[in-house]
Amino acid sequence: MSQSVELDARPSTDFTDSSLFEGTVVRKSTGQYWVASEAGGALTVCSLTNLLRKQLVYPIADPTSWRPHVLAVKEIRSVDPVAIGDRVRFLPAGPGSGQIQEVLPRRSKLSRRAAGAQPLEQVIVANADQVVVVFAAAQPAVRWNLVDRYLVSTEACNLPALLCFTKLDLVKEADFRAELEPYRLTGYRTLLTSSTQQVGIEELRQALRGKLSALVGPSGVGKTTLLNVLEPGLGQRVREISKITGKGRHTTSSLEMFSLSSGGFLVDSPGMREYGLWNVNPNELASLFPEMRPYLGGCRFGASCRHNKEPGCAVKKAMEEGAIHPRRYQSWLRLVDLLRKG
Repeated sequence: MSQSVELDARPSTDFTDSSLFEGTVVRKSTGQYWVASEAGGALTVCSLTNLLRKQLVYPIADPTSWRPHVLAVKEIRSVDPVAIGDRVRFLPAGPGSGQIQEVLPRRSKLSRRAAGAQPLEQVIVANADQVVVVFAAAQPAVRWNLVDRYLVSTEACNLPALLCFTKLDLVKEADFRAELEPYRLTGYRTLLTSSTQQVGIEELRQALRGKLSALVGPSGVGKTTLLNVLEPGLGQRVREISKITGKGRHTTSSLEMFSLSSGGFLVDSPGMREYGLWNVNPNELASLFPEMRPYLGGCRFGASCRHNKEPGCAVKKAMEEGAIHPRRYQSWLRLVDLLRKG
C-alpha cells in the first residue's frame, strides 16, 4: 500500500544554478522583498515564485521508491514564507528587480501565531542572534504575564533573550530591581535604561554590537525614543515604517533591518498588545520556564504530573522552597490554561 509524503516545493539546496544570486532580505512590504546581494550589497527588489507558497504531496510505494506525479498541492501554513533576515537565492529579472526562487536553511527563527482565527505562523525575523524584549518600567505599567509570554517564545525558538526596560527615571530603581528578582534568579539578562537620563544606553549599544538582534515588545513603551538615543534618527525611521504597517495589522507588514553604526543589525517589530505563541504544547510549557526544568520528571507521578494539585510534585516543592518564584509559577499556570483553551 502506497504512502504519501509532503515536500516543500522549493528547489533543493544541493541544486546549483549559475543564473541565481544569493543575498539577505533586509526589507519587506506586501509582495515585495529588498534583497542585499552577497556580492557587493546592491539591493534588488524581488517578488516570490508561486512555488514558495505551496507544498507538493508525492505518493511513495516504499521509503526508497518515488513516483513522479503529484497527489495534491497544499498551502504552506505561514503568513509569509520569507522573513527579514532570510538568506535567499533569486533570479534577476531586470535592472534592480528579481524573483526569489529559494529560501536557504535558517539557523534560527523567531515566530509567533499570526493574528486571526486561522492557526498560521508568522516568522518575525530569521537568522537572529538574540531577542531584545522591551517593556517600560512605568507608563504603561509592566504586564509581567506578557513579559513571560515573550520569554516563552524565545525559549521555544531557542534564542537568547535580553530583557530591556525603558523609563527607569519614572520609578524607584531599588524597588524596580526587586521586581526583576524572578528573572535574575532564572538567569535572564536584564538592562534598565532611561533615554532622558542617558542611563543604560552604552550597555545596550554594547549588547547589540556585532549581532543581528530582534526588538519585540508592546506599543507605548518608548522604543522610538530609545532608538533615537541609541542611533540618532533610527527611531523616527522605524516610526515612519510602522505607519505604513498599520496598528494591529501583522499579516500585511512593512519591516526593515537596520545597520548600526556601532556594529550589528537591528530588526524592530510592530508593537503588539498580545503575543500569540506558536507551536507550544501546554504539556511541554514547563520546559520553557528554565527554572522549572531541573525538577521535571522528579514528581511522584512522573511526566503525567500537571504541577498543580498533585501530591509529591517536585515543581511545587521547589516553588515553596524559593527556587521558583511564585509570580513565575502563577504566570506558568495562566499560560497553560490559555493554551489548553486554544
